[in-house]
Amino acid sequence: MEYGLLSHRAALNECYALDKDHLEIEIKTGYGVTEVFLCYGDPYSAGIMGGAEKWSGEKTRMHMERELEYQRVWSIVVEPSYKRCKYYFEIHENEECVYLFEDGIYTKERMEIPGRKEQCFFFPWINPADINETPDWVADTIWYQIFPDRFCNGDRTRDPWYVKEWKSEKVQHLDVYGGDLRGIRMKLPYLKELGITGIYLTPIFASISNHKYNTTDYYRVDEAFGDEEELRQLVDEAHEMGIRIMLDAVFNHCGEQFAPWQDVLEKGPASKYYDWFFIHQWPFDAKNHSTRDGRYDSFAFEGEMPKLNTNHPEVIAYFKELCSYWLREWHIDGIRFDVGNEVSHRFLKELRFELKKINPEVFLLGEIWHDSIAWLMGDEYDSVMNYPFVESINDFFIDESRRAVQFAHSIDRCYSLYMKQTNRVLFNLLDSHDTERLLTRVGSLGKFYEQLVLLFTMEGSPCIYYGTEIALEGSFDPDCRRCMPWEEIEDGKWKERIEAVKALIRMRKNYKACRSAETKWIFAPDNDRVIGYRKDMPGEVSIEVKMNASREKVEMPDDKKIIFSYGCEDGWILADGVCVYEA
Repeated sequence: MEYGLLSHRAALNECYALDKDHLEIEIKTGYGVTEVFLCYGDPYSAGIMGGAEKWSGEKTRMHMERELEYQRVWSIVVEPSYKRCKYYFEIHENEECVYLFEDGIYTKERMEIPGRKEQCFFFPWINPADINETPDWVADTIWYQIFPDRFCNGDRTRDPWYVKEWKSEKVQHLDVYGGDLRGIRMKLPYLKELGITGIYLTPIFASISNHKYNTTDYYRVDEAFGDEEELRQLVDEAHEMGIRIMLDAVFNHCGEQFAPWQDVLEKGPASKYYDWFFIHQWPFDAKNHSTRDGRYDSFAFEGEMPKLNTNHPEVIAYFKELCSYWLREWHIDGIRFDVGNEVSHRFLKELRFELKKINPEVFLLGEIWHDSIAWLMGDEYDSVMNYPFVESINDFFIDESRRAVQFAHSIDRCYSLYMKQTNRVLFNLLDSHDTERLLTRVGSLGKFYEQLVLLFTMEGSPCIYYGTEIALEGSFDPDCRRCMPWEEIEDGKWKERIEAVKALIRMRKNYKACRSAETKWIFAPDNDRVIGYRKDMPGEVSIEVKMNASREKVEMPDDKKIIFSYGCEDGWILADGVCVYEA
């Protein structure tokens, strides 16, 4: 047995409360392990101090849940009678048996030593306030991300003189095209028909840029987009159509025109806002728009985006009041936190507590591109943008040496990072305003639809970037922010592509197994670039997916009801083709 591959901590996502009565317990082992048992019970079953009576627990078999590249994950759900749990593991590999305790591995011989003190694992108590609760509605939501300036211009009377003619062309960093909130309102019926049930808007508040990530006034809608009444109407009309609204919150940094920063530039250390920022030198040259000299902290060395001190009580109070205003005034459903890994944990804990009092179902989403368990313990974010999911998919499709089993391991890893409550609402995406567009990255419609099938048949909350329904192209920022070509859409040029995405969204809604946490991988014995998996959910119709990432055609299943397919003909799935069918 490979002892170095045995791992468990009675914390984070390896032992946690699923609800007020149940604990999820997981352990990782090497591939050679054949059985794992959990030995558990109440810590006080043998008395307060243990006494002369030796503590012993109930023994129950664990389930092998998923496989990673070098380890297997075993899990079990238990219901401690008194909400407390003391436990250890019994691990078998053929004839060998060892026991894992908090202080390490015990052999049978060590277990039998008289007077030995067992350092068991503990879960002290299921406190209701500590349970990670995520909004139920998010798991059923189909998100659509909109970059407002490029989506639809609905009110040309607001256009400044420098607005460019609306064309779906390559764009530059400073280009402005006049998209606004009224334009989004006008297209709500289009989004509803597409099947969208949630809109994520990149920033809409006052700013001197087209992207609005350098905020000037967090209380005022940017006049280029409309006003506060226009936002209220957008939210109300979206809600009437069953569509939720999530706003983008830029609290890690502000714009250089933000009033407190302007006060600092004018008064220096005498400003009451001086400690709202991380300033290390005074005076400094405010015209130098790089902060590599360390004079103050900013977002990514961008001097025009000074970093806010989210540890400061006044800054925390300011944004608590702001977000409370957003919820009470406009009844928004979610907040996405830009650069969500750089604001302080203290800030997020206090903000969450305040906002969940107003609306327990508000969705708090962090922009974090890496393992985010530290922010997902139930007292900060509900979810994060699942960029590891994007990267795992991308790596398989661009690296033809990777095998389907390696792809399965990488996807399973994404769902091994967090608690099950979080996995249900992971914000799954394939591209965004910060990446190149999906079609541009993959280079073919076949790979494009293969990856969309993955997006819509995995656990979590899928999001498509505006224009994905027509396979809009675009390289990295700013090219990924091209204008939506409404004339071409209305002329029917992209009808076939739009219908394909509609079909995927219908599949997601009609076949609940798509959302299941259970993914059973099916590997082709003669082609290691063919991805296959089955999704099951109790009481629901199961589905199977088969996609061909190889250069050879593979057989489609016989006598199956096809739900969605692309690149298939005469009973074959061609290279870069995909088929979803009832199992």
